[in-house]
Amino acid sequence: MQELKQEIKQLSDKIAGLDGFFDVAKMEREIHLLEKEMASPAFWHDQETAKHKSQLFKELQEEFDGYNNLIVEGRELVDLAEIAEDKDEESLQTRFNGLKKKYLQFELKLLFNGLYDQSSAVLSIHAGAGGVDAQDWTEMLLRMYLRYAEQKGWLTKILDISKGGEAGIKSVTLEIIGRYAYGHLKAESGVHRLVRISPFDAEAMRHTSFALVDVLPELTETKEVLIDENELRIDVFRAGGHGGQSVNTTDSAVRIVHLPTNITAVCQNERSQVQNKETALKILKSKLHQYYQAEQEEERQRIRGEFKEVAWGNQIRSYVLHPYKLVKDHRTDFEVKSLEEVEKILAGGLDELIMAYLQQIAKQ
Repeated sequence: MQELKQEIKQLSDKIAGLDGFFDVAKMEREIHLLEKEMASPAFWHDQETAKHKSQLFKELQEEFDGYNNLIVEGRELVDLAEIAEDKDEESLQTRFNGLKKKYLQFELKLLFNGLYDQSSAVLSIHAGAGGVDAQDWTEMLLRMYLRYAEQKGWLTKILDISKGGEAGIKSVTLEIIGRYAYGHLKAESGVHRLVRISPFDAEAMRHTSFALVDVLPELTETKEVLIDENELRIDVFRAGGHGGQSVNTTDSAVRIVHLPTNITAVCQNERSQVQNKETALKILKSKLHQYYQAEQEEERQRIRGEFKEVAWGNQIRSYVLHPYKLVKDHRTDFEVKSLEEVEKILAGGLDELIMAYLQQIAKQ
């Protein structure tokens, strides 16, 4: 019993230590500010901005309430432990286990201490070596990330998509709106390798295919990035992705190229050319902001899109479906080997892989 009381006191101290990371006063100010904005009759005039802010309000409120409840429960449990007797040990242990589980969920957020970790994300996937299998693999990855975002309660929107000729996707860019989306998904940047029996091979041979995942933070404030319109090349073309008649029959899609850096941003999801241009410009600003902030040329090349070859030897993670079942992250050596665990990952169950990577980075 005395040992349990000591554990409760140690957990209470750890909970109190979270105060340095969770700025409750700042969160409360942000919540009140968003409440005022959302109460305005003009709030939904700009639907995209309203959607972003509504999602942020929901997640801020949940985090604020959860953290405050954690503090209160911690204090109550310490007070209860001080007067508890031996006969109360079982119920005290149950409450301690529940509180510890809640604490660990908040402790994980300590890993998100990067400059942009609390931001939404722009995630792109590009088919690499492997032909039609690589394009099908790209579509599988898109489905995996959409399901992961759904599990997290994040909003998603496909900004640009290029379909494969026979099957799958050549490339796709999607916006993922949610608190800590970039903090989680930055772990996914790199080459992903798939080994399986190809469904496109009449002889049912084993094929290896590759896809590149690139993740950028979505910056809501990019005032420091000044863009000279004379340094932009803006191309318009007919959208080929999802949408109604006006999307697919007019030159509504927009591609913007920043000529000095050759950084490109594309959007074809919206119904009007004006909306697509605004979204593409927002993505371009995010890319340029990171580009100018990068200290090393290697990082600049990564942001520009001058990636390593999307082929053998450069993969960060392997997904093997034949002759055995395996998903292995080559940066952390974290792996799963059962069919159930592999299928769970392909259905969006990425948390263990992502956390293993973030914990390794935190130790460096």
